[in-house]
Amino acid sequence: MSKQLSSAIARHVLPFTKRATSVAKPMVARMSKHQQASLQSEDYIKPTTEQSKSAVTQRSSASSGGDTSKLTQLANGVRVATEASQGHFASLGVYVDAGSRFEDDYTRGVSHILDRLAFKSTKNRTSEKMVADLEAAGGNVMCSSSRESIMYQCALLPQDLPSMLEIMADTIQNPIISEVELEEQQVSAGHEINEYWQKPEAILPELLHTVAFKDNTLGNPLLCPIEKLETMSINNVKTFMNTWYKPERIVVAAVGADHDYVVDLTTKFFGDMKAPFSSSDSSSGSSSAPTTQPSKGGLFTSLFGKKQEQDAKGTNSTILRPNFDTLSQEKAHYTGGMCLIEDASQQFSHINVGFEGLSIHDDDIYALATLQLLLGGGSSFSAGGPGKGMYSRLFSNVLNHHAWIESCMCFNHCYSDSGLFGISGSCYPGYEQMLLEIIARELELTTRTTRGGILQVELDRAKNQLRSSVLMNLESKMVQVEDLGRQVQVHGYKVAADELCARIEKVTRQDMIRVARRVFGGGVAKVTGGSGLPSIVAQGNVKGLEGAEKVLAHHGLGNNPKWN
Repeated sequence: MSKQLSSAIARHVLPFTKRATSVAKPMVARMSKHQQASLQSEDYIKPTTEQSKSAVTQRSSASSGGDTSKLTQLANGVRVATEASQGHFASLGVYVDAGSRFEDDYTRGVSHILDRLAFKSTKNRTSEKMVADLEAAGGNVMCSSSRESIMYQCALLPQDLPSMLEIMADTIQNPIISEVELEEQQVSAGHEINEYWQKPEAILPELLHTVAFKDNTLGNPLLCPIEKLETMSINNVKTFMNTWYKPERIVVAAVGADHDYVVDLTTKFFGDMKAPFSSSDSSSGSSSAPTTQPSKGGLFTSLFGKKQEQDAKGTNSTILRPNFDTLSQEKAHYTGGMCLIEDASQQFSHINVGFEGLSIHDDDIYALATLQLLLGGGSSFSAGGPGKGMYSRLFSNVLNHHAWIESCMCFNHCYSDSGLFGISGSCYPGYEQMLLEIIARELELTTRTTRGGILQVELDRAKNQLRSSVLMNLESKMVQVEDLGRQVQVHGYKVAADELCARIEKVTRQDMIRVARRVFGGGVAKVTGGSGLPSIVAQGNVKGLEGAEKVLAHHGLGNNPKWN
């Protein structure tokens, strides 16, 4: 176990912060007579001896239900992972070890734009032909980016695996990225960013990361900064891809397909991969030879108006190749801090209080995952019912007692080397200080061994919810393939669902208290070197929150020597 507890927990039970996501082409699977016939035939290509030699490492691991996941590494470093699954459909994914944490000043925001440029024109296909080929293959195709990964995924019929994997390989290795395509995505991303800023529940988690990891790694924004949109060039995008799209950073995963067959296809389409662009394709040059690009106008400036046009006047976008050795090994550094945004137009005031959480490699991640389910929470209105979290602490102690609170829920974002854990809430204006007190109280109660502390019945309920959540999410093939691909990308192997459940079951009440004190008391800093301070972000009527750190400190939260 270990880089972002299983992907099943890391993504679905301990979700990452909201990802910038784009669906390339939503396709409804269509079956022609030829395709129907192919379901009855074994038209798989057989691995040749020469291709088999390129698969240098293979590992099998048991998973729940008696199935096994298999892993093979090609000679160039590309890893291929598969898992057996019943049903008429399969799922396919290609996962690149890239994302916003690997951006620098010259490539800031590229991840956000890059996932939008997937499945466009390539050296082998025009944009029209790409659409036609996707429609012919069928399935639901998407590309999304997160802080630590860029994911190309698809649900499809098994016989369409060769064509779909070839399309994914083409869009990863041979994109053209024309000026027209880039400008279209700049405009689209601009609209998306404006919409995010109108939704505090969407933008505050982003701001919380920026405050918690100020100016480093996980603090890099998922959304492309507005000022970077206009000056972004084709060279920015190609430089980023040329730096991070390396075969040893790529995992090809498939669920519901024969392992040897997928290895053979991957060898065919990725076996010769060295880098997606040659030096002649990208004018980024070396780190000592910057390339400048003039700023753009057109659709972008018409979208953002005169102010942005004036701001960009006379500016240049300087492109430098990112320092791979430095950025790929840079550890997240938690700083903590506070950001208050006064906004009288908001119907509610929104508060996020976070502390440095645990990395996916930490043995206590199972206890922290259980603690998130135990605190739970939600909005003031919920369909509710058994299994919906209505008996969680934030529902029972907060939402059911205070009508002025609109929402209150626990969040947990875990990554390869750090994390964020805390509570977000919203209330009617004028109640901000009271909401902060309630959040602090609920966090402090979990550190107690006596009155108000965690009860065994609460722990048992939370563990059952966590196990159920893991297993139910894995019923979806799209979730299953992402779980498989991300686990291999993060851990180097697949952690079986039954092993996850066994580790969750071992969590004790003493573990929960110890982990709560470790996180809320700033003890994680002993391992990561972080500050141990809280991170606080709020929007709305925030005038009464200037002394928020003192309120938390009064409850023993944040870099408290009492727990260290």
